[in-house]
Amino acid sequence: MLKEFFGTSRSGKRTHLYTLINKQGTQLVVSDFGAIIRKLIVRDKSDMSVDVVLGYESLEKYTTNYDTYFGATVGRVANRIKDGKFNLDGKKYTLDQNNDGNCLHSGFNGYHTRLWKVTDYRDSVISLSLTSPDKDQGFDGNLQLTVTFELTDHNELVVTYEGNSDKKTLFNPTNHTYFNLNGHKSGSILNHDLTIEADYFVPVGPNMIPTGDFQLVTDTPMDFRTETKIGKRLNDPFDQFVLTKGYDHHFVTKEGPDSHLGLKTIAHAKGDLSGIKMTVISDRPGVQLYTANFVSDELGKDGAEYQARDGFCLETQYAPDAINQTNFAKPIIFPNKKVVTQTIFKFNTTNESE
Repeated sequence: MLKEFFGTSRSGKRTHLYTLINKQGTQLVVSDFGAIIRKLIVRDKSDMSVDVVLGYESLEKYTTNYDTYFGATVGRVANRIKDGKFNLDGKKYTLDQNNDGNCLHSGFNGYHTRLWKVTDYRDSVISLSLTSPDKDQGFDGNLQLTVTFELTDHNELVVTYEGNSDKKTLFNPTNHTYFNLNGHKSGSILNHDLTIEADYFVPVGPNMIPTGDFQLVTDTPMDFRTETKIGKRLNDPFDQFVLTKGYDHHFVTKEGPDSHLGLKTIAHAKGDLSGIKMTVISDRPGVQLYTANFVSDELGKDGAEYQARDGFCLETQYAPDAINQTNFAKPIIFPNKKVVTQTIFKFNTTNESE
């Protein structure tokens, strides 16, 4: 593993980049600042190296990364909580309102803007840990969170979250990496092929808060049960696109909203130019598809300038505002009962078998 200096944080602490390499030559670059995925380099169908994730060149851009969340490890709770408020066991909690009056990705001072402690690192594995104290971000409980990134020799990026709290609290971490399987500088992802193994999606109302229902994807632009170009139906007259400017929706995996059946394949994506294929496997009850709708003139790595639709996210998680929704599975962690959750991103090309 290669360790190199990345920069000095605003609090004066040194930060580093760690490069993981597997036997196939796939490379993952992770920072101890924010447990951020900065680069992911895989081989395309022509055996050329391609960096398939969007990101920034400098540490400074990551320290203020509250618009794009490029590569971010998000916690304690990903996505939106309505009005920044919820009740748990009769107690009322108030969180930051950092997104149109709602709490997004747990508000200000997110985990992705903190320095994590590297607790293990080898050629193809790195573990980073964070202590989130009681009342941090408005949540109860001293939470110990460890994120492990592993590159297997089967070309899998395995992301494992381990959480343990001394009080009952919410726990719904995710990773907010934007993928472009043609390469991070290649522009639009609208011709990428996408499959999502979901019969239902979660419709939203104003400010992208769920209505509380599950809607069948049948006869809507949300139907990715068969391979479909991401951009094929983005211009359809669909009420959800008026609210979200594109895909920014939670898809419920086929086992249902209360599934705890272990790892399952939930999505496939393929770069139309590179031939790079990505399979997403997770134990979470759903996945959020986001097509970078609000990215504009964002200066990134290697002189790239990212625009809307230049990347897509597949964020495995519980549904947005789940704690306030009657019908949704709740992202709750109980005292001194460690929760372990895992998501796998597996890569191959059109020249290889699955």
